[in-house]
Amino acid sequence: MERKIATSVQGFATRDGAGVSLVRVLSNTTVKEFDPFLMLDSFDSRNPKDYIAGFPLHPHRGIETISYIYQGHMIHQDSLGNKDQIEDGEIQWMTAGSGILHEERLPASKRMLGVQLWLNLPKKDKFTHPKYLSIHKDQIEEIPFEGGYIRLLTGNYKNHHGHQSEYLPLDYYDIHLNPDSEISIDVQEERTVMLFSLVGQFYVANQIVKEKTAVKLTSGNKVIIKAGDSPAQILFLSSLPLHETVAWGGPIVMNTREELYEAFDELDKGTFLREKINY
Repeated sequence: MERKIATSVQGFATRDGAGVSLVRVLSNTTVKEFDPFLMLDSFDSRNPKDYIAGFPLHPHRGIETISYIYQGHMIHQDSLGNKDQIEDGEIQWMTAGSGILHEERLPASKRMLGVQLWLNLPKKDKFTHPKYLSIHKDQIEEIPFEGGYIRLLTGNYKNHHGHQSEYLPLDYYDIHLNPDSEISIDVQEERTVMLFSLVGQFYVANQIVKEKTAVKLTSGNKVIIKAGDSPAQILFLSSLPLHETVAWGGPIVMNTREELYEAFDELDKGTFLREKINY
């Protein structure tokens, strides 16, 4: 059965961090529909003043942050001692787990284009060890098909395999469609499937999806994506819903309000980090 659009969310312009201009697409108002995908922020600017202020040191707990920078640079530093940079077409994957402090700097470039996704952690893994990794260009396979190509960012596509998520399965594709082309993707019935129009617009079941819009699809075992008379760049994400309660406060996502209060109390007392600090 072909999947159709169940929910559509068009992003809105806002600022975050030290004054970074971005488009916020998913937020705490879309948790239930897009489970396990929490937040989705999109960056798209040719003016460095929109983003060079970056995101100063801040905490996270209970989630994984996955940043895909298609064009531009991102520099990461965290309380575990990790220091790293990604650029054009690469990924930063941070598991906040029991707690981490990190900062993200965005140096000036010709264009800053990409997204940051927050992926929820299952209740049983909320206090897992925090960790960080980067996925560089030589680890990302580009798979051609008639009408375009797929960059396999994580997970599996047919008989191709990329980085495998540790806590929730995540198939994450960057799909490039030529004008008047289409792609058909087989999916598992039980999975949440989300599409995001990073550049351009596309169609699902004859419904248009405009640029900087996320759609959650209905159940089914096949997704057909079509481009119009212009090329389109679409992010495809597929994972398993958790069906767990969510208590979300700023950079922390837990399962109950009590756990959330405890996290902020630990921040106030200086006991938030449960791993050795090396900053």
